[in-house]
Amino acid sequence: MAQGCQRVIRLCFHGAESTGKSVLADKLSRELGLPWVPEYGRTYCEEHGTDLTMADLLAIAEGQQAAVDAASQSNPPLLLLDTDQLMTAAWAEMLFGEVPDALLAYPKADLYLLFSADVPWVEDGTRLFGQTPQRTHFARLAEDMLIRAGVPWRRIGGDWAAREAAVRAEISALLR
Repeated sequence: MAQGCQRVIRLCFHGAESTGKSVLADKLSRELGLPWVPEYGRTYCEEHGTDLTMADLLAIAEGQQAAVDAASQSNPPLLLLDTDQLMTAAWAEMLFGEVPDALLAYPKADLYLLFSADVPWVEDGTRLFGQTPQRTHFARLAEDMLIRAGVPWRRIGGDWAAREAAVRAEISALLR
């Protein structure tokens, strides 16, 4: 590491669709002046559709990493990630029943916040798993990926205000 540079702390929002990750990442980024890396998979699906192949998931993982690398160049004290390749791995498991090793080989965040699927699901044109059994299964796969990767994580749940308060507390602790 170059002299005078600090290591960028990466906080990753993780979990099933429609659990508030993107909305909260955007809000806290603006309010706290922290950079955030949006979910590249959303942009990819808006451009290419949601009929995904494994090759699409691998391309999404690469695009997500390129965005993280670019955001890290300014050396912020904390970088908010609105997902990473562990969530892409959960997608691979959900869609295809397997996870390529490449998805597990990417750099990991310093802390993952697992957003529980305990708030109403909202359709936005790119989401696939809104029915309760599917959503529950997908949420379980997201948690399984964190366990499989052996990364530090905390569960975020409750109503929108409780989620925001819990995430703010985690950010404060990381910045101390």
